[in-house]
Amino acid sequence: MSGKLEFTQEVQQIARISKALSHPVRVYILQKLSKMNSCCYSGDLVEELPVCRSTLSQHLKELKYAGLIQGEINPPYIKYCINRKNWEEAKLLFTSFLNETEEVSCEIHNNSGHH
Repeated sequence: MSGKLEFTQEVQQIARISKALSHPVRVYILQKLSKMNSCCYSGDLVEELPVCRSTLSQHLKELKYAGLIQGEINPPYIKYCINRKNWEEAKLLFTSFLNETEEVSCEIHNNSGHH
């Protein structure tokens, strides 16, 4: 036994999704796409967001890598939409994770006398 901790698939998935959610542009994209019934072209997004097309493409790739969006490449357009199955799984995963951590909370005492 090597003694090294091996992260579960669930822990790795939470980290991958968290990384995808770590930038305001990606959070905005997910908010926008999650409200749509149909797909959205990245060309529509580049006009709304304060980023160039290549930067937007990198953000979309990060979201796709995390499994939160899916898309088709139809040059010159790239069509993306929420991956509904993975979106629901992410919600369950984070609900479980956040509920787990709430059970093991502790109070932090501040020596300054303020609460």
